[in-house]
Amino acid sequence: MARSRPRVWLVAGCAALLLWASVAQLVAVGRLLVLFGLAGGAPAPSRPPSSLPPPPPRIYRSNGYLQISCNGGLNQMRSEICDMVAVARLLNLTMVVPELDKRSFWADQSNFGDIFDVRHFITSLRDEVRIVKRLPKRFDTTNSSIILEMPPVSWSDEKYYLHQILPLFSKYKVIHFNKADARLANNGISTELQLVRCRVNFHALKFTPQIEALGNKLVQKLRDKGSFVALHLRYEMDMLAFSGCNHGLNPEESEELKRMRYAYPWWREKEIDSKAKRSEGLCPLTPEETSLVLKALGFQKDTLVYIAAGEIYGGEKRLEPLRTAFPKLVRKEMLLDSEALRQFQNHSSQMAALDFIVSTASDVFFPTYDGNMAKLVEGHRRFLGSRKSVLLDRHKLVELIDLYNGKTISWENFTSSVQEVDRGSVVQPSCRRKLENKPKEEDYFYANPHECLANSSLCTGTKDTVIAR
Repeated sequence: MARSRPRVWLVAGCAALLLWASVAQLVAVGRLLVLFGLAGGAPAPSRPPSSLPPPPPRIYRSNGYLQISCNGGLNQMRSEICDMVAVARLLNLTMVVPELDKRSFWADQSNFGDIFDVRHFITSLRDEVRIVKRLPKRFDTTNSSIILEMPPVSWSDEKYYLHQILPLFSKYKVIHFNKADARLANNGISTELQLVRCRVNFHALKFTPQIEALGNKLVQKLRDKGSFVALHLRYEMDMLAFSGCNHGLNPEESEELKRMRYAYPWWREKEIDSKAKRSEGLCPLTPEETSLVLKALGFQKDTLVYIAAGEIYGGEKRLEPLRTAFPKLVRKEMLLDSEALRQFQNHSSQMAALDFIVSTASDVFFPTYDGNMAKLVEGHRRFLGSRKSVLLDRHKLVELIDLYNGKTISWENFTSSVQEVDRGSVVQPSCRRKLENKPKEEDYFYANPHECLANSSLCTGTKDTVIAR
């Protein structure tokens, strides 16, 4: 018995030694696995859910550089920037801060940093896309063997960019999209990529502190007077020339706008039947028509109306019917002193940014034409909680207006008919209307970005469904 006790100790000692060696070996192997990314490592100490660490930064393996030159006004350029950031994210490209349009009718020389907060734009997207202020100096921008200039195909989906654009980076270091309007489809895009558009539009594209401060000052001045309507009166020279809409204009004005249309080569549609276009609802309402519709919808004479627009064609004389109907008609130039506006004047995009801030904050938004400004403001108001927006069916409205002006129907009949035509003043949550092979006719992503909204689940599983608002 005494003789067997040392053997037991010897066996126990050997077993302990082997166990210790095994544990040491397992720890060493575990460290190697973690080092080479083959295992998750030891679990982190438990934390309360609210203090979980943020996800790790995205590892950039850039396939090349993407430059874009935007075209159009402020709101069109805004949507282009959102689209192109999403494309850069899809293709793992390093994006150069976008170049804004300086050649359009407005001839605005503003750079990106004059309108948007560049640092915020770059840092807020750092875990999505790598963005640089300019191309590295090693690139010779005149060298066509490393830089390709091209416009991508309009309304394209992810397959186009993955199969047609990405392979080009095997030959070129930089691709410059010299046109960026409507180059990404409204629908048929993965939710992940749609959410990138959302992040850019609602978080990354923040106006400069100067624009934000002045815009908020405008809102406060209006709030001090009570509730107010933001009227996007799209009765400006460029809109009328581009659309060919001359209802209510004299022959000299119509001819002036026609000459202007012919002077710009990118306005391809030259000869336009204004009467037919108006009857189809494709013209903005005139100030006189706008006053009639506002009154028919129940807006009272003492309603505070802020004109969110540039210079109205025809000036104060053209505004006279609207001012008579609504004497509390104001513009930013009436609410701010000239010194405060000086740095923004002659910069249409910066002035439009002020109107954008006021329009998204207004009690009611009333656009007279469904252009880019109207659509993006509508989308922002949806994002902010379905704020009241009046969405007009101009096709039916102009018919009613002509019947009333021709004394065919009474004011009472006109009023009830206009209220019946109104599509509902509150923009309710809804899914975008999708039309197979007709991307231009679909509901616009930026007017109804349902993927960005808190109740986005209502559209889950509707990818191939046509849903009318």
